Amino acid sequence: MAFTRATGKHRRPRRSVRTGANIVGATTVASGVVAGIAGPALAAEPAPEQTGLQQAIVIDEGLADQIQAQAQSQETAAAEAAAKARAETIARQEAARKAEAAAKKAKAERAAKERAAREAERKRLNTFVSPVSGSYVSTAYQASSGLWSSGSHTGIDFHAASGTSVHAVGAGEVVEAGWGGSYGNNIVIKMKDGTYTQYGHMSSLNVSVGQTVTPGQQIGLSGATGNVTGPHLHFEARTSPDYGSDIDPVAYLRSHGVGV
Repeated sequence: MAFTRATGKHRRPRRSVRTGANIVGATTVASGVVAGIAGPALAAEPAPEQTGLQQAIVIDEGLADQIQAQAQSQETAAAEAAAKARAETIARQEAARKAEAAAKKAKAERAAKERAAREAERKRLNTFVSPVSGSYVSTAYQASSGLWSSGSHTGIDFHAASGTSVHAVGAGEVVEAGWGGSYGNNIVIKMKDGTYTQYGHMSSLNVSVGQTVTPGQQIGLSGATGNVTGPHLHFEARTSPDYGSDIDPVAYLRSHGVGV
């Protein structure tokens, strides 16, 4: 049997009622009132779905942290290296400064020693000594006697046994060394101040003409050669190398600081 649909409006399907209920539930949630009509599904949000993009973001963040940590480590290492380099530079500069100061000090000390040595040598060369150490004058200057052709003593005699060391009284140059007639073996020295000194009656001579001598240098040994009555040293001071230009030898030696 065939059926025919009644005329008029058709009735909506029941699905629309459910839709309306859903709308009511949605309206209730929007107003802030959570009703039972919303159902359990609206009470808790579902866990976010993991996507490839989120994983990439997490990986990127971890890599960024590693890069930042590495950069900080490199920066710290660079700062430490720079600090070490500065410290080494300062140490080198300080060492160079100390070395320069030490070199200047050593140079100044050497210069001071050299000056002191020159001064000591200058004083030594300008110093006068007795021609016979520890002796005394046995015959005075200008003493009268027939023993001398001039009638008086042109020098002074120092007591000295044969073989006693005879010294140059000061710095000078030997202008005569050999036999001197009545003076026997004698030496004449031109002193630095232009005066002359003579040493007579010597047993041996240790210097020769043209040789320079220094104060206290041994020039020979005393004896009894020439016109003598016994061993001694005859000493004269002169204004020239020639006989007859004699001056007072005691005053001469004393004027140069020698106690006679």
